[in-house]
Parts: sequence; C-alpha cells; structure tokens
Amino acid sequence: METSEIGKSARRLDYESKISGRAMYLADMHMAGMCHGKILRSPLPHARIKGIDISKALKVPGVVTIITRDDILHDQGIEPYYGPVFKDQTIVAVDKVRHVGDPVAAVAAATVDAAEEALRLIEVDYEELPAVLDVHEALKSRAVLVHDSIRLPTSGFADLAEIKPVQGTNVCTHFKLNRGDVEKGFAEADRIFEDTFTLPATQHSFLETHACIALAEAGRITVWATTQNPFVVRTQLANIFKVPVSKVRVIVPYLGGGYGGKVYPKVEPITVALAQKARRPIRVVLSREEVFYTITKHAAVIRMKTGVKNDGTLIARECEIHLDTGAYAEIGPRVAKKSGYTAAGPYRIPNLKIDSYSVYTNKPPAGAFRGFGVSQSAWAVESQMDIMAAALKLDPLELRLKNGYVDGDRFVTEETLRSVGLKDCLDGVAKSIGWEDKRLKSSKVQKLNDGSLKRGKGLACMIKATITPSISCAAIKLNEDSSLSIYCGTVEMGQGSETVLAQIAGEELGIPLRQIQVLGVDTDVVPYDLTTSSSRSTFHMGKAVQFAARDILRQLKEIVVEEYGVPADQVSFANGKVRLPEGSLDYAEIMFKRFGMQGGTLIGEGELKTSVKDEFGEKSTSAFWFLSAGAAEVEVDVETGKFKLLKYATAVDVGKALNPLGCRQQLTGAAITGIGQAVFEEIAYDNGQLINPNLIDYVLPSLADMPASIDPIAIEIPDRNGPFGAKGIGESALIPVAPAIANAIFDAIGVRIKDLPIKAEKIYLALEDLKNKP
Repeated sequence: METSEIGKSARRLDYESKISGRAMYLADMHMAGMCHGKILRSPLPHARIKGIDISKALKVPGVVTIITRDDILHDQGIEPYYGPVFKDQTIVAVDKVRHVGDPVAAVAAATVDAAEEALRLIEVDYEELPAVLDVHEALKSRAVLVHDSIRLPTSGFADLAEIKPVQGTNVCTHFKLNRGDVEKGFAEADRIFEDTFTLPATQHSFLETHACIALAEAGRITVWATTQNPFVVRTQLANIFKVPVSKVRVIVPYLGGGYGGKVYPKVEPITVALAQKARRPIRVVLSREEVFYTITKHAAVIRMKTGVKNDGTLIARECEIHLDTGAYAEIGPRVAKKSGYTAAGPYRIPNLKIDSYSVYTNKPPAGAFRGFGVSQSAWAVESQMDIMAAALKLDPLELRLKNGYVDGDRFVTEETLRSVGLKDCLDGVAKSIGWEDKRLKSSKVQKLNDGSLKRGKGLACMIKATITPSISCAAIKLNEDSSLSIYCGTVEMGQGSETVLAQIAGEELGIPLRQIQVLGVDTDVVPYDLTTSSSRSTFHMGKAVQFAARDILRQLKEIVVEEYGVPADQVSFANGKVRLPEGSLDYAEIMFKRFGMQGGTLIGEGELKTSVKDEFGEKSTSAFWFLSAGAAEVEVDVETGKFKLLKYATAVDVGKALNPLGCRQQLTGAAITGIGQAVFEEIAYDNGQLINPNLIDYVLPSLADMPASIDPIAIEIPDRNGPFGAKGIGESALIPVAPAIANAIFDAIGVRIKDLPIKAEKIYLALEDLKNKP
C-alpha cells in the first residue's frame, strides 16, 4: 500500500477544539443535583487521631454529608485499605495521619462556600507523634515507624510480583541487582571514584489539578476522572467498594497534563465515598496546594562508586539509591526498581552491586514522574561520567562512546539489546552544539571579551525501559460511508496520541485523517489498556490499532472473495480501495454489498500483549528500550555564579517518527520540563510543613529562562515490533538535561554541582571554595 500518512507532519486532531476553548475538561462539567466536595487535611506530619467532632459542621446550611473514619471502618461495603502496590492507604485517616495534608474528613455541600465553612468547624483531637522526615533518619534501627505493619502486596502488576515490604522498618522496598564480582572488579580497576548526588522532591506542575465527579446509583459507580490509567482506577474502585468491575465505569475527558502524577487512584476513592453517602453526584476539584500534598516526584540520595581503567573502560560499580517515597508506597516500589537497574546507565559494566530502596517518611507521597526513577539515577551516572573523564583526561563524548551499548550487547538483566541508537543520539547532539569545535580548542574553558564570563559544553545520555509485561487492546469500526471510528483506552493528555493512532489506522486502511474519529475513553465502551504512561502508547496501542486495521482488511477481503467471486490472491488494497484484476471497489460499495443497504458496520479487533520473554525466548525486561542524549552550552559569570543556558540539543531514538512535527514538539516540551527540574524546581519543607505549595513560591522556568535554541533531533532506528518501526518518545528527552547542564558548567569553570537544582549561589560558593583551596 502506498504510504500516505506515516512520516508526515499532521496537524493534531484536537487542535481546533483546544485552541477555540470548546474542549471539555472535568472542571467544566456539571450535573443536575451535583454537590461540591472538600477535604479536611492534617496540619501535622505525624499524629494519632484521638477523636473527631463533626456536629457543628453538620449544622452549616447546605451541608449534605460528611465522611470520617467511622464511615470507612464501619461500612461493610468498603475495604478500608488500598494502594497500587501495597494496601497502606485509606480513603481518610483511620488511626493516624502520616503527613501534612493527609485526608482526615471530607464534606459534601450544595456550594463550595458551605463545604469550606464546614471544614473549619470540624474539630479533630490530635496526639502529635515524632515524625521521621529524612531517609537516613528513617533507616536507623530505632527510627519512628511510619507504618507499624504493611499489608501484603495487592498489585496486579506482573513486573512487581516479587516485590515485598520490609516489615518492622521504614524500608518500603529493597531492590537488589548483582552481576559479576564487584570486589574483584574494583581490585582490577586503575582508578576508583566515589561520589554522592542528591535530588529534591519536585512537582509535576500539570495545568489541570486532580479532579473527579462521582455518581453512585442503582448499584453502579460512575466516575469522571482526571486519570492516566482508567482501567487500573476501575479495578481499584471495585476492590475498595466491593463490587465487580462491571459495576464501575470510568470516563476520562481531555486531560490537562499528567506526567505520571495522575496514574493510580488519587481523589477518586474519597469522591465515590462521598457520593455513596450523599446519594447525589459529587465533584471534587483540588486546589494547587492540595496537589502538592497528593503526589510528588521522589527525592533521592545516591552514592555511586565506580572502578575504571586508565583507558576509560568501566570495570565495576557499586550504587546505593535511597528514594523518599513519603507516607505511602504509591508506585514507589516500581520507581525504585527502575532506578536500580538503570544505575549502570547505558554502559557495559561487567561487575555490579546495586541496592535501590524506597523509604517511608512522614512527607507527602511520591510516585511516578516522567522517567520512573531513571532521572534520579541518570543524574548520578552522567555526572560521574564527566568526573571520571576529567580525572582521566579523556573526552567525555569518547568515554561514553567507548562504553556505550550497541546492538547485541546484554543489558544488566542479561537480555539482548536490539535496535540501539545510543551512538547516533550522542553524535547528533554533539554535532548540534559544535562539540568538535570544542575538542579542537587547546583550553577547555572558553573566555569571552568580558573576563568574568566563561562558556562550556556538556552532554549526557540515558537508557530506559517501558513497563513490561503489559497489554493494550483496540477496536476499529468501519462505518457504511468508509469513515472510521477508533475505540481505545489511551488517554489524550496533550501528547498527541489521538493523531498518531489515527495516522496508523489511516495508513493501514488508506483512509484520510479527516474521516477518522478517535473516541474518548470510557471503560464501558473501549477495550482494555493498562495505562497511558511509561511512554508506551505509540508502541503498544499503536500496534493494537494496526492489528485492528488489518483485521478490517481481512474481513473486507473475505467479503470480496465471497460476494464477488474473486480469488483471494487477486485481491489487494491501495489508497482506501480494494483492487481487483479488473477495476477497483471502494469500501462503501463493499459494505453495501455485504449488508444490502447503506448501513451496517465492520469491527476490527487488535491486541498487543508484551511478555517477560521475547519472540526468541530470551528474557525481556522491556518490550523496547528508550535511548536518548542531550547536550548543553552555558555561559557562567564567575563573579556571581549566575549562568545562562545558551543552547540545548536533544536526540531521542524514536524508532520511526510517525508524525515528525509531533515528535519535535514532544522532544522540545520534555527538554523544557528538564530545564525546570535542573535549574529551578524543588519542594521545600520545614519540619514536615511544605513552605512553597503553590506556583508562586515553587519556581517554574519562564520563557525568559529558555535558551535561544532548543534543537530536537529524532533518531530513527526502527524497532522490529513497533508500528512501522516506532518506539516511544515522551519521557526520554527530559532525563539527560540536568547532568548535561551540570557537565557544561564544569567544563566552563571547573566547578562540580552534585545537588539539584543547580543555582547561582551554589556555583558561587563552590567557586569561593575553589579559590580557598591550596
């Protein structure tokens, strides 16, 4: 079939509705009789609840109902404990509060003002308890326990089946990876480098806050939710409220960003509990401050010890990662696992000892953030690569190319890597920022006319897996007029998934995009999809859609053979028509012939199920691998420490750029997010209290902070199993940003920053320390 859609830049299908303001988001929705829900939250990081008095609050005009722990514990229709991995969360606190912002009660009222007034009148008697607020304090033998015991795993995720909590401690999970003989490796090394790197907790900062509308009637639960994985939320709600999944319906309107912060249940359980008790639809929309209490990115402390030969060959690595998962496990166990097995970076290292911990503290829960733990490990890996290159007097690019993965290498989990575009990514970004010009200069530091300003260049790279095993299912309906309807569970949240999925179906069937509609996500209507996260949708759902389109072609061919008597081997397809030995038929003609009228439909079905073994029977940690690189050029003022990012280049091995414009947008957007994480963003605490839970004090980058140029480079090394060779793309461009900038600053002024974010005052103080060294 002639190519018509793939590899062409297409305007997004949701373009007009969003720029015109017609796109419907959850906060825009209203229902007859709907009440407004508000949540009472703990003011303390750790306390026992001795009593709750709601009598005054119930008297507020307009208040319909209030839920407290009594409703959760005494209702036989509610399972009090839930969680995506461990059952360590409750709808509202039942015995203790475990972080500032932990839900204690919730109010449903006719107006927002009435609900907020009722919250002020709820009286809670707290017995304040000692709080553990630091991962290293949490790990001490006599540390205060965040959880006295942890309920057994309930996860349905195959990749977490072996994960267990460490009872009687604050260790939520401990992931171990051992390969070769690390002590022997260190003994054989010419040089050993040991460094500690830190990253703060940060926020996802999506435009749309978490929200939910819930309706519980006639034995059914219906929720409209801001979620990235509606089928997981459906399962969790079914478990919590003890009903079959067929009695739970989850509908997702357009989502205003997610970045991992909207996976797994957030406000849905508390909204459903209110709706059940009120017997009316309830809407809960979180404030920005409440989002900070609901989910964060893991803070991390990473100790990395690496042995290397004088020629730059990596020999051994020992790494210890401590991730602050906050008061509840959430999906922290997976974050710890992925951070652990990427602690070797995209490099061949024969001897490894990696220990990655998710640790409970009395802080807000941490969960998935773009990269699922890889941005934490990559900060350490890629910073230390340049530390070693400088000490060994080796070029940082050559050091990476010398040790980097190529096709046929084995990953740390002993699986064979295929379709590896690491070298191409590194070469691409190096060329973009003029790395060769830098190498030709006799001095690393580049001085300008103003003696206080110095320029430097740095680069970084990474490897990341996608969630495996997993499953995506799709259905395609060919209508009587040859138009197409796609039914799938992929959530459109700004990434352009609707457009790419339509391009895939359109390419297979020869139908133009203007005749294709991608239906919204409704678990009563669309087939199952595990999640819209892990940058998996193009690969997994794209392939399912491709299979469904081919199923339509199969059915059309069968109709032509049966109704027209044409031998199967003489039937072919091109440009939306069926080609026969003499002439051609369009799909509408075949549909009319099949159904005898201008009506009827054909339904094509497709499914992609990935496994822990690939088609060759080998182990498969990931259905495909993300590889990317980034390069930065900076200008630093040595008198103040202030620096400016002049240019940034990002290259990602996308497999095949199905929509080149969409790819460039994704790469640029992820790089901008990475700049914020590298230079500005951190959640600040004072004795467990958040002191910047808003987008004024929590600083995000502005347009003025952007470099003059961001160069997005799509490297195309096709994956044999992806739709038209495509892989994923969303997260990959973010991860190298911080180490690339830090490496560029070191290149400019010889100062190494090991603690994010990279700020002028840190650079200035490091320069002063450098001056004072003998």
